[in-house]
Amino acid sequence: EAGVTTAVRVSPQNAQALTPTLVAAGIDLLVIQGTIISAERVAQDGEPLNLKTFISELDVPVVAGGVLDHRTALHLMRTGAAGVIVGYGSTYGATTSDEVLGISVPMATAIADAAAARREYLDETGGRYVHVLADGDIHTSGDLAKAIACGADAVVLGTPLAAAAEAPGDGWFWPAAAAHPSLPRGALLQVALGERPSLERVLGGPSDDPFGSVNLVGGLRRSMAKAGYCDLKEFQKVGLTVGS
Repeated sequence: EAGVTTAVRVSPQNAQALTPTLVAAGIDLLVIQGTIISAERVAQDGEPLNLKTFISELDVPVVAGGVLDHRTALHLMRTGAAGVIVGYGSTYGATTSDEVLGISVPMATAIADAAAARREYLDETGGRYVHVLADGDIHTSGDLAKAIACGADAVVLGTPLAAAAEAPGDGWFWPAAAAHPSLPRGALLQVALGERPSLERVLGGPSDDPFGSVNLVGGLRRSMAKAGYCDLKEFQKVGLTVGS
């Protein structure tokens, strides 16, 4: 009734069981997200989840991820997904990357690989564009700008939104990986103390924070202007330099 887009995230292992109820409830977008997923999920129990078949039978668009490399991103694009999530979520308060799984892929590399897969798939299909969403350590406007510059179409914001006054967590952030019943890979952490900025300020300013955690969109616009761009699609083509 409010006229907003409603998206719901499910894990790959629960997608087949929960999706019919979610679609019947009227969701606009389904997000199938795990730490790392593939076009066909195989588990010790239950039937494999063939994403291509699963997505083709749905009446709502699907965004799927995470992925960390070109091959997996391309495979997910071929399933018919409308978007592919790059990364395994914020590592703020999570130990997924190193301590538990020993997995750590730099986001710039992962995004660039997925963007290359998108170009390949675009040529392969004669024009079907799949959106790339960066989900990992996007905490500041600088992180946002770098993700777009590497080829992302959008970013997933966790801790910046959790710090907003409207966030129901009251300044606390709980990474999704922390919920695993037998191998938790994160912890509940407080990301904001005292008076918290409004969501409007977090996204659009004004900002009195010199570290880029407020006015994310304003910081992105300024970054684009400094580099000589006024269009997001063009900004994805900006020259990049790798520093130590």
